[in-house]
Amino acid sequence: MVLKRYFPPVRNVLEIGSGTGQHAVFFASEFPDLTWLTSDQTEYHPGIQMWLSDAALSNTEGPVLLDVDQSQWNIKNTEAIFSANTVHIMGWKSVENMFAGIGKILEKEGVFCLYGPFNYGGQFSSESNARFDLWLKQRNPASGVRDFEALQQLAIKAGLGLVEDIEMPANNRMLVWRKTEPS
Repeated sequence: MVLKRYFPPVRNVLEIGSGTGQHAVFFASEFPDLTWLTSDQTEYHPGIQMWLSDAALSNTEGPVLLDVDQSQWNIKNTEAIFSANTVHIMGWKSVENMFAGIGKILEKEGVFCLYGPFNYGGQFSSESNARFDLWLKQRNPASGVRDFEALQQLAIKAGLGLVEDIEMPANNRMLVWRKTEPS
């Protein structure tokens, strides 16, 4: 598991966009020595809470309200951040706001792991990602599979340096950045 390369020394992880809560339950069970804080918009809290309650893990918290478009997040600094399948659903301004917020709360030397489909050089990495992008844009024209290079520019602006770009199953990637500048 990719996260085992980065999370063993970590005590706390913020998950941005916890959705159903299934990632929190899976990863918290894999990393019993860290605290996994779930977050999302209010309408997703009941589903997250159901997953957390069913799993009854002592190292999960939340869900807490996190709207990436708020200028101040109601989250204390954290050593690590994880987000899966979020940036292609958000509008671009929200993606910019998410990276800016991460730059404010991620501790120096902390890691940000972002999972999902990404384009490279403006090109889709697979035909299935091109079809997925079309489907996303039919639902919301502001969404879509994001270009790695654009995300990398946001990361640099937020004080994050790319550590690794890892190929994952089903034409997805795990992008890992480390905070190189103080908050």
